[in-house]
Amino acid sequence: MREYYSYKLQMREKYTPSVLNTGRLLQQYVIDMYIKIETQRLDYYKNRQELIRREQLQGIMDSVVAGHCQGSRVGQRVILPASFIGGPRDMRRRYVDAMALVQKFGKPDLFITMTCNPSWPEIKQHMLPTDEAHNRPDLLARIFHAKLDLLKEELFRKEIFGPVAAYTYVVEFQKRGLPHAHFLIILKAGSKLYSTESYDNIVSAEIPDKMPNRHLFNMVRKHMIHGPCGKQNPDNVCMQGSQKKKCKNNYPKPFADTTFHGENTYPTYRRRKDGKKIIVRGHELDNRWVVPYNGYLLAKFDCHINVEICSTVKAVKYIYKYIYKGHDRIRFRVNSDASDRPDSNIQPSAIDEIREFQSARWVCAVEATWRIFRFQLSEIHPSVIHLQLHLENCQAMNFTPDQDLRDVVRNRHAKRTMLTEFFYMNSVDKLAQHLKCTYKEFPEHFVWYPGKKKWEPRKQKHSIGRIVAASIGEGERYFLRLLLTHVRAPTSFDDLKTINGKYISTFRDAAILRGYFESDTSQEQCLEEASSYQMPYILRRLFATLLAEQAKHFSIEHS
Repeated sequence: MREYYSYKLQMREKYTPSVLNTGRLLQQYVIDMYIKIETQRLDYYKNRQELIRREQLQGIMDSVVAGHCQGSRVGQRVILPASFIGGPRDMRRRYVDAMALVQKFGKPDLFITMTCNPSWPEIKQHMLPTDEAHNRPDLLARIFHAKLDLLKEELFRKEIFGPVAAYTYVVEFQKRGLPHAHFLIILKAGSKLYSTESYDNIVSAEIPDKMPNRHLFNMVRKHMIHGPCGKQNPDNVCMQGSQKKKCKNNYPKPFADTTFHGENTYPTYRRRKDGKKIIVRGHELDNRWVVPYNGYLLAKFDCHINVEICSTVKAVKYIYKYIYKGHDRIRFRVNSDASDRPDSNIQPSAIDEIREFQSARWVCAVEATWRIFRFQLSEIHPSVIHLQLHLENCQAMNFTPDQDLRDVVRNRHAKRTMLTEFFYMNSVDKLAQHLKCTYKEFPEHFVWYPGKKKWEPRKQKHSIGRIVAASIGEGERYFLRLLLTHVRAPTSFDDLKTINGKYISTFRDAAILRGYFESDTSQEQCLEEASSYQMPYILRRLFATLLAEQAKHFSIEHS
């Protein structure tokens, strides 16, 4: 279906489909068609859940012992999986993947936001004289996608800011329909931005001289002046509070003779009081109103392109959380009066992630066209491999309701997982034995083939691994993750529990005896890792759990 509508929206040299010249009706058309495509995909997941069940292998074996051999008798239902692009689970997974880059390569150095310019010549030249840009979402999507590729070429192939170690970007859509992209870039060690002089070489927050840089001057005036707001325009959209007395972006900024480091925030850029003024929307403005930009990128792309130094921002997870916040939505519920009465027999409605995702969703025409053309919503480099984590015989298994569970248990190929094959490779593969990798390091040297369910030596492309999260409240699974993070080249679950030839009965005791949990820094390391991507309320819960676990361990030792 998607391919059909993508075909219908193509511009051709000798023939342009009439639907592209229908004005605002085209916006309604592409939104309706995209909703139809997305509904079909969601229906697939909804109907698939009635056929496919997931259960741990140990649970299947317990069911067989109990005499329940039909797949319809056991299993758990999954609502909207992370494989659905753009869903809440998918956005959460991408956020944690991006934070894995921070753990591997350090904090991001540059935060770049590029917004589509509906007046680009490439858009205007393909429109009829009576057309308006917002009525041609196909053109906006295509041209912005092409400009995005050009920006990626400048940043990652030409390396205008220096060699890049890792990056991620996300494409979003404003309510007025214009797409924009957020880039977070981590530079390699030799190109890191440490001094204020290096900041000034990349970012400017001043009005350029008009005579030698007329083009750049016009671009700054056109795209990079904020507002105005405040006393000059109290009704501007950026004004917040009931009295609308303060700009949420803190404009106008204060004058500054030099750039200096921020206190756990963005730098304060140089904005000299040099007398330069610029007329924008009938107001005379100075350097205090300039949005930070890079002169080369602004002059080349002729659009709003904000460049910020973010290496001094302490809480980088909030930046990543911002770009992976997901779609605009409104959440509401209408309850009947009967459900509020004490004697009511009406049960509360079950949580339905698919229905919640569809409800009150905001979709603009450009986003609909972007998705119909199957352009990427995000990209991350290097890629992050999600490493499965499960206890012995507790891996998830797929089976159908009419399947004999004895056949499921006997299927050795179905039992293979990334973790079990990681153990196997350390037992038999000479390269793996030579490298002596931890589980997280293994994907940097080997690639996982899901069809074959096996690891093979990596020939190209750099990837990093991320072990899926486990809370300390999960007990043995958490301590298994702790051991896999530190122990090199283990060959089995039992090998992780064996210390100096002595077999330890639990992963918890093995981790404690190896010094991974009761050492002076183990709790700090746990909190340090979690603080890089978790939100404060989860960190507080983790801290309380660590205190309770430590008190429990202390009471056992001294009983």
